[in-house]
Amino acid sequence: MRKRIVVTGMGCVSPLGNDVATTWQRAAAGQSGIDRITKFDPAEHRSQMAGEVRHFDPTIAIAETELRKMDVFIQYALVATKEALADANLEITDDIANDVGVSVGIGIGGLTSIEHMDHILLERGPRKISPFFIPMVISNMAAGQISIYHNCRNYSTSTSSACSSSNHSIGDAARIIERGDAKAMIVGGAEATVTPLAIGGFAAMRALSTRNDDPKHASRPYDVDRDGFVMGEGAGILILEDYEFAKARGAKIYCELAGYGFSSDASHMTAPNTDGPSRAMLMAIRDAEANPEDVDYINTHGTSTPAGDINELNAVKLALGDAARQVSLSSSKSMTGHLLGAAGAVEAVVAVKALETGLVPPTINIENLDPACDLDVTPNQAKERKISVAMSNSFGFGGTNATLVFRAV
Repeated sequence: MRKRIVVTGMGCVSPLGNDVATTWQRAAAGQSGIDRITKFDPAEHRSQMAGEVRHFDPTIAIAETELRKMDVFIQYALVATKEALADANLEITDDIANDVGVSVGIGIGGLTSIEHMDHILLERGPRKISPFFIPMVISNMAAGQISIYHNCRNYSTSTSSACSSSNHSIGDAARIIERGDAKAMIVGGAEATVTPLAIGGFAAMRALSTRNDDPKHASRPYDVDRDGFVMGEGAGILILEDYEFAKARGAKIYCELAGYGFSSDASHMTAPNTDGPSRAMLMAIRDAEANPEDVDYINTHGTSTPAGDINELNAVKLALGDAARQVSLSSSKSMTGHLLGAAGAVEAVVAVKALETGLVPPTINIENLDPACDLDVTPNQAKERKISVAMSNSFGFGGTNATLVFRAV
């Protein structure tokens, strides 16, 4: 018999707040976490805004002496993990350590430290490069540091599949528990790419919004005047457990992670494709042993790009058929920006909170709805509705797609 996988804890560091409660409160209220970049002077950049993490205190989870050994993305992951474990009331003692693993998606990795050390190399020479440089920047060190800090001796990995990284990490971890190879997994994603090189690189692709005079309204999925996404940063962490293990220890259960679907477009490096995302959604629905008409809410990939947003809605219609007209959809990225490898994890937190509260968070900044958008994208104001099944989509460069389905228990 297939094992049931449940969510028992969540942690979050995002442009909306440095914990789940603040992030959800602001998302439900339709508040923007986007503003002009403060991490560096963006004056020469084509795009000058981002969803930055503000007022972040890494010493909540990390000793000050250890900070110089970790890039910011690792720090975000550790702080979010501490909150998630506390929320789950899960202490990883020696008797269960071999049964707890870590799977954290990273899109790019330690770009902040790469840029900093490159500057040191050019200005001061190779002998001044930090001996911690390599473990600071490699993608798997978010999962590695989590496993070290919290005594997790099972599977430890990082999935890197662009903007699908978090959803792949969460879904793949569920498979490990289903096989009986672990009883609990710390899962999610982290990213810290509000840097000159990342902003400059994505802007060079014409992927970023240039609405620099109005940052809070720059990310506007489904609006006819959308002109690209806004960079974001942060981390989202969830605790997944075998249902029987969670029940035996008396854990609070948010919901069931009931379905996971994935696909590849196999067609183009960056251009959107309708077939691939629709197949990922259908696989996730089948995996959840559900029907399209059972889906109540979809947290969309919804990046605020002209082609991508409508492509996803067309994929939803292809996957759900007539049932697409009854679904509520919204894009958290309208408030957080696009967190790349961490996007799916933070959006999974939002989807779980929507399921828990019966509140669909809004897609903000829709002033002129694109006529091609003919589904309910929850413009500007949250709304109450019964949510029994919530779905969350993530699609990435390279044509990689991953969908999660959460179900009330």
